[in-house]
Amino acid sequence: MKTEKSLLILFLFVASNGYAQIRFGDWFEKKSLRVDFALSGDSERQQAALQQMREEPAWGGPVKNLIDTFYYGGYYVNLYDKAGKQLIYSRGFNTLFEEWRSTEQAKRETQSWTNSVSVPFPKKETVLEITGRDRSDMQFHTLMTLDIDPSSIFIDRGKLNDNAVTQIQYKGDPASKVDLVFIAEGYTAREEKKFEADAGRFAESLFNTPPFDARRNDFNVWAVALASGESGTDVSGKGVFKNTALNAGYYTFGVSRYLTTPDMKSIRNAVWNVPCDAIFILVNTDMYGGGGMYNFYAMGTSDNARTPVVFVHEFGHSFAGLADEYFSSEVAYDEAFYNLEKEPWEPNITTLVDFGSKWQDLLPAHTPIPTPLNDEWKDKPGVYEGGGYLPKGIYRPMDHCMMRDYAPFCPACSRAILRMVDFLTDRAY
Repeated sequence: MKTEKSLLILFLFVASNGYAQIRFGDWFEKKSLRVDFALSGDSERQQAALQQMREEPAWGGPVKNLIDTFYYGGYYVNLYDKAGKQLIYSRGFNTLFEEWRSTEQAKRETQSWTNSVSVPFPKKETVLEITGRDRSDMQFHTLMTLDIDPSSIFIDRGKLNDNAVTQIQYKGDPASKVDLVFIAEGYTAREEKKFEADAGRFAESLFNTPPFDARRNDFNVWAVALASGESGTDVSGKGVFKNTALNAGYYTFGVSRYLTTPDMKSIRNAVWNVPCDAIFILVNTDMYGGGGMYNFYAMGTSDNARTPVVFVHEFGHSFAGLADEYFSSEVAYDEAFYNLEKEPWEPNITTLVDFGSKWQDLLPAHTPIPTPLNDEWKDKPGVYEGGGYLPKGIYRPMDHCMMRDYAPFCPACSRAILRMVDFLTDRAY
């Protein structure tokens, strides 16, 4: 894969320092260090600043695949041994703030948004680094560094609320499974049983969808029943505002169907004692809508007829880093969301700048690139123009896919999903 200069250097550094010999127990305890931080800025610049650190009792992530070399996401968290400067943990992720920076509003205003990452709790003094990707060069640049002393009195070690947690499916040790956590939003205390039933129903919809159907035994599924003061969610464009646990709402960036919350602190508080690799926030409404960001969270509604496929689509974003493949629907982003002179990091779209790093190996022999959308090719894997919100300059692997119009996942998306399952379950990937 063609990667950004800084991450290529990082990879070579890791290789030369014996990444394969990094053992979890040498560096970490089986619990989490949560770091809440603010991202602030506008369309031209951003910076990060620490808000708080917390010790939390559960670690559900890998214990062997400690270094993330997918190079997905707009940000990376890197953890280095302070004494030897060795990279001992890394993970890519996206944020809602990153999306906001590509809107017209960000050209006029400066804002600050709370974000959160969790890393395995270090046994020794370490240095944590947050880096952000610059779309102009697709390289990562340091936004914040933080010296961490695991015995520090400034790490919060207090308990949070013991929310009702239901085990929907348990297949084994969280370290060797993908831990999917459903969180209730807009369910009152009286609606707890409805939430549990809804979460179970949505888990079944995921495991009935290829390629997840073949990997059901690699997942643990949990449901965290947060109680909201009112049922439903905000619909700000129609003047509707509800008292809910996670402050979710439609009309994100002015788009009526875009359902999100900026309240990452409340989300992380909800899962403080639950093993967690992936979060899906289930919103108690029958309206159409949703949202999802890589290694951040995904969100959908409980009672809309289309929600089961919306759920799988949004989970594709948050779990496997898949891009939207549609190009004709309303979005809030301007054309700068993707730099057409660079290869996007998402595994299912390409600008053809470095197509060899994407799904070229999955194409039938003699496939024309780009691929014409005609009777000969339209049902085969190819390189079809249109994707990533643009009709020109970005290409997708199939005419139809879950990431475009809720059709079955294409081969490129399916492979990306399986690779992420392998990574999180400590297999080779």
